Amino acid sequence: MSKRAILVVDLQNEYWPGGNLPLHGIDAAAANAARVMAHARAKGDLVVNIRHEAPGAPFFVPGSEEAKIHATVLPQGDEPVVTKNHPNSFRDTGLKALLDQHGVTDLVVVGAMSHMCVDATTRAAHDLGYKTTTIHDACATLDLAFDGVATPAPQVHAALMAALAFSYGEVISTDAFLAR
Repeated sequence: MSKRAILVVDLQNEYWPGGNLPLHGIDAAAANAARVMAHARAKGDLVVNIRHEAPGAPFFVPGSEEAKIHATVLPQGDEPVVTKNHPNSFRDTGLKALLDQHGVTDLVVVGAMSHMCVDATTRAAHDLGYKTTTIHDACATLDLAFDGVATPAPQVHAALMAALAFSYGEVISTDAFLAR
């Protein structure tokens, strides 16, 4: 049995047009995530969908249509779904116990948002001793602004992927991952 798991982080309706946080490039990122998921299933890897809920916030409202996993990346069969309330998918969830139960040592991360939950989850996974791979073109984010500086989504995404690649694991494309 494989020691690898795919973490599908927060690919929920909230990030598509009509949601409160539509992301730049979300359709392409989700299509690539679906390709990674199909490959993982064929190889016998564990596929884990992670869902964010934000009680009391105007987004990811528990029970809302926007908080549901997008149709592009729905779990199949008995694939686990972990619900979280923080950017780090390990914080206050059973994710680590689930991965330990399956003997997972390597994690592949796809999802949203690159600068938030993908970043927090990948860094936490690395800190917990997992070998991490982030599939950069299976992740998406949005434009950000801070202190009067506007940063377009492609630059936000590139900066975060560069930071992850610098010290937190491998960062590769979907095609490179599938070619292995």
